[in-house]
Amino acid sequence: MIKFNLLHPADQIVMLMERIYRYGMTTTSGGNLSVLDENGDIWITPSGIDKGNLKRIDIMQIKPDGTVIGPHKPSVELPFHAHVYKTRPDAKAVIHAHPPASVAFSIVRQIPNVHLVPNINKICGEVGMAEYDVPGSEALGEKISVAFTKGYDTVMMENHGVIVIGANLFNAFMKFETIDMCAKLEIRAKNIGIIKPLSKKHIDISLQKKGEPLQEFVPSSYSSEERAVRREMCELIHRSYDQQLFTSTQGTFSVKLDDNSFVITPYGVDRKYIAVEDLVRIENGKYTEAGKIPSRSVTLHQHIYNIQPHVKSIIISHPPNMMAFAVTDGIFDAHTIPESYIALRNVPKMPYGSSFLQPAMFAKIFDKKTPVVLVENDCVIVTGSTLLQAFDRLEVAEYSAKALIDARVLGEMVKINEDQTRQIERIFKLD
Repeated sequence: MIKFNLLHPADQIVMLMERIYRYGMTTTSGGNLSVLDENGDIWITPSGIDKGNLKRIDIMQIKPDGTVIGPHKPSVELPFHAHVYKTRPDAKAVIHAHPPASVAFSIVRQIPNVHLVPNINKICGEVGMAEYDVPGSEALGEKISVAFTKGYDTVMMENHGVIVIGANLFNAFMKFETIDMCAKLEIRAKNIGIIKPLSKKHIDISLQKKGEPLQEFVPSSYSSEERAVRREMCELIHRSYDQQLFTSTQGTFSVKLDDNSFVITPYGVDRKYIAVEDLVRIENGKYTEAGKIPSRSVTLHQHIYNIQPHVKSIIISHPPNMMAFAVTDGIFDAHTIPESYIALRNVPKMPYGSSFLQPAMFAKIFDKKTPVVLVENDCVIVTGSTLLQAFDRLEVAEYSAKALIDARVLGEMVKINEDQTRQIERIFKLD
């Protein structure tokens, strides 16, 4: 895990701008990031410099008296960054960019629904809207500041994009990434059917999603098997993030070591840079590695491993195409191509809250004919006899969901029929 708070502001900006650019959330010329340091200096991206190839020397420093230090001109949007810092003394970082899904909402001057899944509202809060004005103008800065004075940390900009603030740059990035995921999810969901957002009651229920308290222990050793498991987990967690199956804050892997122990991802650690030492061993369902906080879903993982001995790995994820089915009345059907049915079989949609309110009962669903379960307004849960099989099923589920959504534009979907399904089951010896 990278100690982000120990990085220089210029290094923080380079690291996160590279991340924003690589994941398609801005263009070569678009977007700007800034950090307000303890001296009152604003560190900000330059104007007219390739955002996909920034170096720390490119980052501009603006002193409180207006002195500009650095080899370039500061971003033309510096005025609104400065306005925001004056308006919101609690803000120490600002991110503004033009991810396509967020821009789509800004063009129609609508705000994404942050109540589709619990964590969106928890991370972003309610979202405001700033009136349009010319980019780089003092007037735009004033209009953005008006929105932030109302207490919002995330603000849509009419015909422009999105701007977020945070207590530090990574905190702002989590909000930025999450609101864009929210925008993508809602756009996909509207291509499926009627959207069913969470009620206040459901959101209150989500507050009960807490792992049971576990006693701490210090491992006496790590077997070669466990070391290999941790290495493979990190590789596939990083791949999950790169493929946008995970976000920086959401996504859980676990792998069973033996009948008494498994390794699981930690709570609150950036999935992009998670390392082997961040992963958490759980013993006998009662003990957790000292100094680490396991995923809040640890109890569910324990119940699945106890009840389903054929399951050796579990992934919980929130990929946008599968989640579009989770937040609507749409039905995900794996009878699309043989490979999808072979990997996924039947994918039931379970009621919101069932996975964490009644984990022991919920764990009974995952028999050999039901390796994947979709939970309304929450997540997709994937199991496998190996970590690689579980990961492959997650990929197949998300790709199949995207194909189903895209197919709606082309015409009526023709499913694999019952006779064809039985033929697949016979030839591939599906249980």
